[in-house]
Amino acid sequence: MDQDARNERLAAWRMALGGLILGTLGVFLLESGSDPASAAWFRCAFGLLALTLWAWAARRAPLWRLPAGTLWRVVLAAALVVLSWVVFFAAIQRLSVGLATVVFHVQPLCLMLAGAWWLGEPLPRARLAAAGLALFGLSLATGLLGAAGAVVSAVGVALCLVAVVGQTVVGLLLRARTPVPPLALAWWQCAVGALALWPWVLSAGWPAWGPAWGWLAALGVVHTGLAYVLIYGGMARLATSRTALLQFVYPGATLVCDALVYDRWLAPAQMAGVALMGLALWWGAHEPPRSAAARVAG
Repeated sequence: MDQDARNERLAAWRMALGGLILGTLGVFLLESGSDPASAAWFRCAFGLLALTLWAWAARRAPLWRLPAGTLWRVVLAAALVVLSWVVFFAAIQRLSVGLATVVFHVQPLCLMLAGAWWLGEPLPRARLAAAGLALFGLSLATGLLGAAGAVVSAVGVALCLVAVVGQTVVGLLLRARTPVPPLALAWWQCAVGALALWPWVLSAGWPAWGPAWGWLAALGVVHTGLAYVLIYGGMARLATSRTALLQFVYPGATLVCDALVYDRWLAPAQMAGVALMGLALWWGAHEPPRSAAARVAG
């Protein structure tokens, strides 16, 4: 095995490990007993500390430095991401952890459609078909097309979709000629969130000292600092089609955690919907042969 192959394999393992870590996020949120906004503040505050210390230990350039002319876009995107975190945490508390995460993972295909509509990006028929397949899979996963629909919170699904819209707008904001390093964006997300949610924490009050602090601190240190370093480090060395598949490790791990920890098993039709969504993400990530050839030729 040559060095390039080893590096690619290591990058894939890093992404997979990051996805497995994120798969436990919902458990930490629920076990903390915190409200969504307070949990998001702890994630931001401890994530900010973890990312800053990592950059210092790794002798990286300060993460708060941004390319010229990108500050307003990054701050706006960071605010939207933090809002999406709060809404997503609220959705988790109304749905099962696994189902909320699965619904949220329709976002990459929503970004693809939004990019075609808003930015005029090409939308091959195969990707349009993949989006349709993902929506059908989403309908099955949420139970809307089966008997499981009676026990699914419509409010929870709606909150997930609000978070999806927020993240899709973030994706549109960041599709510019001047790219922003992913870890720098993560640092600014945590900085903006820690500042914006600080008044809420002061009014809501601190959690009682004890296990809750450990669960909440881990949301920042483990599920933001460590997971993001692993995932973004892996994504930088892998093809888009492969990262799309590896990104589905996160919801897959969440479903397993939800079943093992809380005994929440999806119905067979819902599991089929999850599988269809995964297939759609993999399908939508592949470029048609002509497009790929043209890009290489260019």
